[in-house]
Amino acid sequence: MNELEKLCDRADKLLDRLEQFLPPEQPDPDWQNALAFRWRKQGNVGTIQSITHPHHIELNALCGIDEQKQRINQNTRQFVQGYSANNVLLTGARGTGKSSLIKALLNKYAGDGLRLIEVEKHHLVDLHDIVEKIYLRPERFILFCDDLSFEAGEPGYKALKVVLDGSVATVSDNVLIYATSNRRHMVPEYMRDNLATRHMGEEVHPSETIEEKISLSERFGLRVSFYPFDQEQYLQIVRYWLSYFGINEMTAAIRTQALQWALERGSRSGRVAWQFARDLAGRQKSLHGESYSE
Repeated sequence: MNELEKLCDRADKLLDRLEQFLPPEQPDPDWQNALAFRWRKQGNVGTIQSITHPHHIELNALCGIDEQKQRINQNTRQFVQGYSANNVLLTGARGTGKSSLIKALLNKYAGDGLRLIEVEKHHLVDLHDIVEKIYLRPERFILFCDDLSFEAGEPGYKALKVVLDGSVATVSDNVLIYATSNRRHMVPEYMRDNLATRHMGEEVHPSETIEEKISLSERFGLRVSFYPFDQEQYLQIVRYWLSYFGINEMTAAIRTQALQWALERGSRSGRVAWQFARDLAGRQKSLHGESYSE
């Protein structure tokens, strides 16, 4: 064996050893059978993974947010039909159905080709990589960013701003971003931010800090606010979930229990109503010794 052959043999053995340290090749997601996906990272390699059991919820299960449903449903319908539509920011009170509404729209329009990819906050820097993997697909994709909040200067904050509006490379026509946040501008707002606000005559010129904080939310073409429910709206939602769990009558005792449940948690929200109905149904089934499965 000459020197060149020896060198090649050593190089092959070295490459074989190095391959052991590489992450395994990830299979393509099940585009045909899965409706929801998530972006995952192994080292520096990102992949789109199928979600085997996505959350199934129908639009009619979301009570007290009819106006919000109508606006976001119309935007989503335009998108799946191939017409122009906007990125959406859903903000407001916790437990009012922001995330559930997006999941319900996925279930409604899945048959029309809508798919959802969940992207966690610390993976927002990969948005361009995600779009690169799906821009030639025939499906319509919502990139779902749930419960966003940022501290100033976080990489994900800047990456999201660039993707929404400002990058040289345009986002594909088959992709929209739907994000939820309990904060209107997704970043904390402080009294000191107002100190640099200038008054010129009757005009108010916000400080650069305030301008920077509102610049992200303004990049969403459709911004929809969700508000805390009043007592009657809360009880309406309780009635819906009681019926879902097989309890068809809200007695005076149950009504009192539902209000007490909300008072103890400091919130009249859809989430609290669902938790109360679930608890009551479980207790009743347990007392009667009945087998129960949701």
